[in-house]
Amino acid sequence: MRTRTVRTRSAAVLAALAACATVLGGGASSGAAPATANGANAAATTAAAPQAVQQPQQGQQGQQGQQSQDDACDVYKSVPPSTEDGRAVKAIKAKHSLVIGVDQNSYRWGSRNPNTGQIEGFDVDLARAIGTAIMGNQGQVVLKPVATADRVDAVKNGRVDLIVRTMTVTCDRMKDVAFSTPYFSISQRVLVPKASPATNLDDAIKGHRACAAKGSTAASVLDAKKTAKQVVTVENQLDCLVLMQLGKVDATMTDDGLAAGQAAQDQTVRIVDGDTQPAVIGIAMLKTSPDLTARVNQVLADYHAGGEWGRSYDRWLKPYMQNDAEHYWPVPH
Repeated sequence: MRTRTVRTRSAAVLAALAACATVLGGGASSGAAPATANGANAAATTAAAPQAVQQPQQGQQGQQGQQSQDDACDVYKSVPPSTEDGRAVKAIKAKHSLVIGVDQNSYRWGSRNPNTGQIEGFDVDLARAIGTAIMGNQGQVVLKPVATADRVDAVKNGRVDLIVRTMTVTCDRMKDVAFSTPYFSISQRVLVPKASPATNLDDAIKGHRACAAKGSTAASVLDAKKTAKQVVTVENQLDCLVLMQLGKVDATMTDDGLAAGQAAQDQTVRIVDGDTQPAVIGIAMLKTSPDLTARVNQVLADYHAGGEWGRSYDRWLKPYMQNDAEHYWPVPH
């Protein structure tokens, strides 16, 4: 009876992911057909909120500041904010369309509401705020789903103007794209099935099959640790959840915000104790468009100072994260 239940559940999730793939293939905007994994609703998942994240991240911002000083680059550094429209912003306004790459598979960050078909979440609120502030008209803002592994190429090839999609700012990525000032502090966490005996991050990975999204910071961490029996990479981090449900991988590494969303979405998985590699996430765009970066940085500053950032956090993430909003606002040291 248990086998039949697991197969039925996994088949439903795979079907939902197939629907998402169809949307991605069509380059959909925010009005495309609905597709979510597990179809969890807010009422069902709120009950699981206390189990979402088990340990607070002590001294996270201090570690991030030290990391940025040790690296050859400064992940907090960006162009000064400005309200002026330069060459890049004027070109975007001339085409009457600002295309923003977002996620549609990460619960509470960027996922499709099965009832409305709209993409919604913390990152989506921010994307819409940036788009509306720059364009002056929400109707000229296009939200385009982009896979984790495709984020940098989507910017460099001009398929999107911005990426607002839980994108970690790293020195390597800064060689390819420009980043805004960071807007969220994260670290890497590990999810396992509730039946797993693993008690901490290292237990969950060592000698096991671990999964991460291709091109993600999590994949780099797994490669660097070199303790996993096998590292499986997928196009989107939600695919790891499906593979874990099917018993094809033993653990999933992703950032703590996405991990909390998955734990809330699927109550058969849990987050183990411990985190690694504190970092920050930012908004990516072309390096040749500093005026666009400056405009985005101004919107970010206003969005945080005006309280919208905190209200969006409270709405989408607070039930699944253990700390209040300001714990996750990046402060350089």
